[in-house]
Amino acid sequence: MTRWRDGRGTLVVHGVADEVTAVPLEIAASYRARTRGLLGRDSLDGALLLSPAGSIHTFRMRMPIDVAYLDRRLTVIAVRTMRPGLLGLPRLRSRHVLEAEAGAMAGWGLVAGARVSVEAE
Repeated sequence: MTRWRDGRGTLVVHGVADEVTAVPLEIAASYRARTRGLLGRDSLDGALLLSPAGSIHTFRMRMPIDVAYLDRRLTVIAVRTMRPGLLGLPRLRSRHVLEAEAGAMAGWGLVAGARVSVEAE
């Protein structure tokens, strides 16, 4: 399994229609960074990768978010939008979770079956 360090990078979305989109990425790989996540933020430029992670919650969040569950090969298992105050159910086979502002993932072509890659800085 790929292991990253906390920091920044680029998320490359390989859409199902052979579209490629590059998105600014924050990587939360440590327990502390994953726990903090998007708490206390009003916006996010790009996406946040939580790794490893199989589920998330939106308690104490200020905004609705898009959530994509990724398997170990960085293939999208599922995408959903969650409003603040919800507990997401764990997804079988999920090893990483991407978070973004609500509506952003549709614009990137990030749907179930799409593949992503991560280029860490």
